[in-house]
Amino acid sequence: MRAERVSIDPIAQFMQEHDQALTQLSALTRATQSIESQGFTAEAYRKVLNALEFIDDEVSVHNACEEEALFPVLERYVEGPTKLMRDEHKVLRREFRKLRTAVARLERERESVPAAQELVRVSRGMVQLFVNHIHKENHILFPLVQKFLTKDALREVARRML
Repeated sequence: MRAERVSIDPIAQFMQEHDQALTQLSALTRATQSIESQGFTAEAYRKVLNALEFIDDEVSVHNACEEEALFPVLERYVEGPTKLMRDEHKVLRREFRKLRTAVARLERERESVPAAQELVRVSRGMVQLFVNHIHKENHILFPLVQKFLTKDALREVARRML
């Protein structure tokens, strides 16, 4: 996603990245549902790993970009929403670490029903948090940004994203 960060409209770029994340979260959900109903399979496990890699690589860059490019500019006008989003980013990082641990356990204990159940539970919780977070940004934070930030401020955000 970093290479694509040449957009003049940083909000459109963030929303496009949200769409990509939602696609991966949906794939993660389908894969963990498969593990829940059929047990460990190489195909479902591979899909879980692909989603994990996307979250680790792309979402971490996306969140850091929001925190380093968008939030400082927006905080010139309003601070509350950015504090909430930063706090949620921390929670999402913590939940992602739990998911990574659950995935590692399932890899070691492929026949373990408790390991599969833990993966499903942790994955569902993290996906729900992520989806809710994306919804807040798309429907609350970004409209706020578009209301308060001038075109020059949005261009500054876009420059900071590079």
